[in-house]
Amino acid sequence: MKHAKLFSIIIFIALMLYGAFGFYTLPLAGYEGGITRVGKLPESLFGWTRPQPAINPALLQQATWQEADVVVIGDSFSAGRVWQTELIAHGLKVRTLPWRWPVCEDIASWLSAQGFRGKYVVIESVERVAKASLTQWVECKKTLLSEKDQGNALPPPLVFDREKKDYSGQMQAGFDTWRNMREYERLAAQPNFKSKSYNKVKIVRMPDGCRLFSHKNCRDVPFLTADAGAKELDDEVIRSMEILNARLQGFSPLWVIVPDKSTAYLYPDKKFWQKAGERVPSVNLLEPVRQAIHEGVVDLYFANDTHFSTTGYLLMGREIYRNLDPAGAVSAQH
Repeated sequence: MKHAKLFSIIIFIALMLYGAFGFYTLPLAGYEGGITRVGKLPESLFGWTRPQPAINPALLQQATWQEADVVVIGDSFSAGRVWQTELIAHGLKVRTLPWRWPVCEDIASWLSAQGFRGKYVVIESVERVAKASLTQWVECKKTLLSEKDQGNALPPPLVFDREKKDYSGQMQAGFDTWRNMREYERLAAQPNFKSKSYNKVKIVRMPDGCRLFSHKNCRDVPFLTADAGAKELDDEVIRSMEILNARLQGFSPLWVIVPDKSTAYLYPDKKFWQKAGERVPSVNLLEPVRQAIHEGVVDLYFANDTHFSTTGYLLMGREIYRNLDPAGAVSAQH
């Protein structure tokens, strides 16, 4: 009986210590960015700290089919509708569809059937999934999905409190993040540190990191290992773009391939955007992104995410608007 009682006390103490440590580490699992979530890395080290531009909520309105001048088919870079505010600020009315909308063989008649009478169709994809997505679209015969009203989007945050205590995450994620943090801090303190991978995230030491990012450990920047890396998008992607363009008879399509974050900072010499622009109407987004980085724009992409900051989205929107109408004569039709 004495041994059983002692064993029970030991188990109780162990559980109490486990719970206390779990409560201590749990806030580390309050991730704000996609990269910190995937890599289980702390926002206190990689969360952005410089305020972002404010977006007027009135510019985030979703146009009806009947009044839209532009239809956007895009992935998560378009879902927040931030870059679209640049078009709307210039008088265009925009309707955004989720990326799951394939550009099937009947896309032109499907758009007309929804009531779209505008001119422009902007098709956006991030670089790392472009080839797979476009290949799938080329095979699509008929649009079977029904479109639901997405409502109005919310303005992105101006600031991010990287020290905020968030206890809504999972305890195990807090443990893992604490362990990763301790290991990373030990390795990063070594003068020869170059990189370290955590799950599907790779932290890379960048000589000019603190010129380009505002997070606490700005010398080191996390990137998604699923990015294309040094690999170029090939001619097959451009051929798919040409096939899909041919389906949009009666409309003016414009392609926007968003450079992966690793392309923008680590592999900037890719030629795909230039080649694509010679064959299909498209935005060479890599060029202004690289120019902004050269000029020292801070947090163009967020360190803790794969996506643009508000600053980056506004740059993207300006480039798309400029390519919709190079002469600057675009005006709303309604």
